[in-house]
Amino acid sequence: MSKTFEILHGYATPDGTKNYANNAIQKRGKPSSHFRLFDGLYLSSVGIGTYLGNTTKEDDEALENAIYKSVSSGAINVIDTAINYRAMKSERSIGRALNSLINDGIISRDQVFICTKNGYITNDGDYPAIDVMEYLQRMYISTGIIKPDDISSGYNVLNPAYIERCIDKSLTNMHLGTIDLVYVHNALESWYEDVSREEFIQMLTKVFEIYERYRSNNKIRYYGMATWTCFRVTPDNKEYLSLEEVVKLAEKIGGNEHGFRFIQLPYNLAYSEALVLKNQTVGAEKNLNILEAAARLRIGIFTSIPLFQGQLLRASIPDYGGSGDQVAKLIQIIRSSPSIIAPLIGQKKREHVEQNLRVSDIPPMSKEQFEKSCAILFKKS
Repeated sequence: MSKTFEILHGYATPDGTKNYANNAIQKRGKPSSHFRLFDGLYLSSVGIGTYLGNTTKEDDEALENAIYKSVSSGAINVIDTAINYRAMKSERSIGRALNSLINDGIISRDQVFICTKNGYITNDGDYPAIDVMEYLQRMYISTGIIKPDDISSGYNVLNPAYIERCIDKSLTNMHLGTIDLVYVHNALESWYEDVSREEFIQMLTKVFEIYERYRSNNKIRYYGMATWTCFRVTPDNKEYLSLEEVVKLAEKIGGNEHGFRFIQLPYNLAYSEALVLKNQTVGAEKNLNILEAAARLRIGIFTSIPLFQGQLLRASIPDYGGSGDQVAKLIQIIRSSPSIIAPLIGQKKREHVEQNLRVSDIPPMSKEQFEKSCAILFKKS
């Protein structure tokens, strides 16, 4: 018989996350600079990602154990997922891990920041005999919630009714009363070949309206855009997006207190565009990189694939900033970058968890150390 879990009410708060940080610093010896202060929240400068893995019981348990270990160590209070990761099973693993952490008295709900994403189509990994398209047909198309042409060539759906149901399902999967952050997932990247820029903005407007309504009902606290290319290409590219334009859209819908406060994008030693590409304009300021633009607009950034899904672990990386360990070399430059709250690291195996968590024992670099490291790594003068 499957175990039932209580709904975890509440959300990450300034007091709760400060308590987590203080416990980590005082009892676990973590450096105080390991935690970033954003919008009153103390968030760890390393987060855990939950993308990779099979839809097996073994990977369920491995992920639950990795989350439990990461959070209880004092190293991580940021957890990132998406409804389509492992066909909803990553969200369910998070829900079980959080229940265990809270029931064991290790944390309270207000100490952890939980992020998910919606937009991509998905099936349900608990029913492996039903594939993605059959699941979509049964649950959404035949019931009239969406039409077939609501699905992009990139297998993404921005129909407001679909977005609503994704949020509701994510809340159920993780046994949460409130999700701290919900992203729309690779939206422009999935739609730019199918609709005009004007049509896309209209679609994004409707998604933001849903997010603001769910904020008003306290089902989500913040929303954002999890992206792949749109903030890493030049303005003449069809996949390009202006961060200022998106913020203005959120202001139009939600006013000055709108909930659009975060973006996510790839950033690592192979994908360095966030740092080196001057592709954004904010007001009269031109030629800003996305990190600078985010700072001007009060947007926090989480980054994906810091290890390039393991490919960079075999790369030859110059020594910089006193980092000798290969994982530390890859993560330290990212977590020390301006505007970055945390890189998100996927981890399940015990040895990988222990290796990755060691980075939290190292303070992020100072501004001077960061600039010297950039000169070494990116050959900047």
